[in-house]
Amino acid sequence: MASRLNPYISFAGDARQAIDFYQGVFGGTLNVHTFGQFGSEAPPGYADKVMHGMLETPSGFTLMCADNPPGMERKPGDNFAVSLSGDDADELRGYWEKLSAGGNVSVPLEKQMWGDVFGMCTDKFGIGWMVNISEAGA
Repeated sequence: MASRLNPYISFAGDARQAIDFYQGVFGGTLNVHTFGQFGSEAPPGYADKVMHGMLETPSGFTLMCADNPPGMERKPGDNFAVSLSGDDADELRGYWEKLSAGGNVSVPLEKQMWGDVFGMCTDKFGIGWMVNISEAGA
């Protein structure tokens, strides 16, 4: 298997809802393992929380996630953003519409000074996204 770069996003108890949402946006195969699947080792109240989730999409994207176990600090959305880029304008605009729905748009998806179409938003789970459509497909 080749090396790959992808985000691993931690959530405060709603990882399953988030990864299901992202599967609705991108499609693909979802594998989720809960704390409870590992028997008595599950922290109290975490039996059905996500210990590790991975979404692999037909476009080659991979998202991983987990619910933070008790005692681990989480800083939602302020330390990273997920970047989607390419030249398939229709595909990327579709992702933008779904990701920004119910969230907050900080930079509208529009042509920028460098020639590409670019936008930034925070989805309804507090995750920051950047979408860049290169000039070839814009």
